Amino acid sequence: MKMHETFLKPMHPEGRRFVAIFAGAALLLFLVWEPLGWLGAGLTVWCYYFFRDPERVTPARPGLIVSPADGIVSLIGPAVPPAELGLPDIPLTRVSVFMSVFNCHVNRAPVAGVVRTIAYRPGKFLNASLDKASEDNERNGIVIEMEDGRLLPVVQIAGLVARRIVCFVQEGESVARGERFGLIRFGSRLDVYLPQGVSPLVQVGQTMVAGETVLAELDA
Repeated sequence: MKMHETFLKPMHPEGRRFVAIFAGAALLLFLVWEPLGWLGAGLTVWCYYFFRDPERVTPARPGLIVSPADGIVSLIGPAVPPAELGLPDIPLTRVSVFMSVFNCHVNRAPVAGVVRTIAYRPGKFLNASLDKASEDNERNGIVIEMEDGRLLPVVQIAGLVARRIVCFVQEGESVARGERFGLIRFGSRLDVYLPQGVSPLVQVGQTMVAGETVLAELDA
């Protein structure tokens, strides 16, 4: 890898407008007072890195569920998927990955399959690391039907700073494991509900890499 590729990562198109706004504000701050301008320049660099979209190498072995997000596993435990997804009222093992404002925020499909449901629900903007954020916060859920017919819900949850959930896929669309399916701006969380009988292979506090870290195995 070349030296410049270590520091200069591709940026997702969703970030261009925000980086332009930050850069414009930094220029104005330089005109007001140079130290403020340098602060604005630093925030512009942070904004660029927030929207970075590096390539990922997704494991090819069949039956794996990969992390949908960069971040830290904040919660693991039984929970009923959001009602708007139209799934049975049965608790499933939920694995929550919390993304800080320093993580890459491009979300990737945990499994391959067909998107059967997309359901958005407005809500609050509590700290996304809290358990009640799954119920109270703004969220967007998708249900992926795998080749064997099993369903896997994954839910994008807005956080304390986040105000915009973006979903790139549509109902009826096929997705590959590790494929980009969405993005949440400025801090958030992803919940994955594992099919019945599937146990997580990760622990609370573990660092996750979207599209690469194995979260669970379907037939383990």
